[in-house]
Amino acid sequence: MNEGAPPVHRSVLLQEALAALQVKAEGRYVDATFGRGGHSAEILRRLGESGRLLAIDRDPAAIAAGAGMVDGRMTLLHAAFGAMDEVLDGLGWNEVDGVLLDLGVSSPQLDEAERGFSFRHDAPLDMRMDTSRGETAAQWLERASQQEIRRVIKDYGEERFADAIAKAVVAARGEHRISGTRQFAALVEKAVRTREPGKHPATRSFQALRIHINQELEELSLALPTCAQRLAPGGRLVVISFHSLEDRLVKRFLRSRAQPPELPARLPLRAAEMSSPTLRLVGKVVFPGEAEIAANPRARSAVMRVAEKR
Repeated sequence: MNEGAPPVHRSVLLQEALAALQVKAEGRYVDATFGRGGHSAEILRRLGESGRLLAIDRDPAAIAAGAGMVDGRMTLLHAAFGAMDEVLDGLGWNEVDGVLLDLGVSSPQLDEAERGFSFRHDAPLDMRMDTSRGETAAQWLERASQQEIRRVIKDYGEERFADAIAKAVVAARGEHRISGTRQFAALVEKAVRTREPGKHPATRSFQALRIHINQELEELSLALPTCAQRLAPGGRLVVISFHSLEDRLVKRFLRSRAQPPELPARLPLRAAEMSSPTLRLVGKVVFPGEAEIAANPRARSAVMRVAEKR
């Protein structure tokens, strides 16, 4: 990257995701995490004149970056993917032929210091994906109870020193406001007694704060049923996750919709009265190859799962 050049976002598992979507020229598709448009551009290349693409993103910077990507077949809207149901209703789309969810944080969000996602830069502790609304991480740390801070860091960061970190935050904010990324990282570093090789002690806490501030798992829990409901028969859902909490949620949801419901033993029901699975799991779990990881180390933790509407 040239000095001063804008951060570049490389779409992870790009060709694998597009192959899994099986884009039909006349189909309707949703890129629910537009980012910098890498997946959307590839979908558009595969669409014919009558095909349509809805691209949404909760980050105003992503929407602004996509403004120059003019294509009459694409509608680009500022929205969280948890609101997909309402967005599709607004367009009058009852069914779609495919949905792509590329979860997590994008490279521009990590690399732009002012966003406050990374402790590599000294910046305001913001962490909002949608900078037009909501509470910043600094504001939440200012008001949250020690118990709340502990729960978020433990549950979303899977951090075993969550209790010590929460105590340190409450003690520190009694003296001064915790407003900067490196300030918070230094506080966590002192509270974490042992280090994981190759990982900064604050990594898990930053992840936890980001997930909480953006309600990422709640948004995903809203979006997945919408995807399953809105897909046309034969339509594909492709989900790329980047940490275990997301992937676990996706895996459990897809499996639950791909298997018959569990019923109490000896319940007097005929086969015709039982609900059928609505999704079919497609292929094996997909991981990035060595070449992609070498070119883009942030791809290392990516996991892709695919399901098809029955």
